[in-house]
Amino acid sequence: MQITIDLPDNLPLTEADVRLELAIVLYHQHNLSLDKAAQLAVMSVDDFYQLLISRHIVTPPADPDDEPAELVLASLRNSLQQIKEGKLHPISELWDGIDD
Repeated sequence: MQITIDLPDNLPLTEADVRLELAIVLYHQHNLSLDKAAQLAVMSVDDFYQLLISRHIVTPPADPDDEPAELVLASLRNSLQQIKEGKLHPISELWDGIDD
């Protein structure tokens, strides 16, 4: 879907700003999943989730080692989409940089 919006020239927002704010609103209103909102904002799911935390839209987990189910599901959906698109990675790459 493509939408064209005419904004005033003196509006102090870039296209990226508008995409980000729209993604946040649509996520907050439950119109987009976490992964789709992150995609609209052109951000990784993790970065978008951290932004939502910083704006007090979602609450960080009590235990920093626990990832919220929503974040895990978004990562799984993202991985499934990559597989469908043929973006496969050798399993050996899963551990690259793990010791850093």
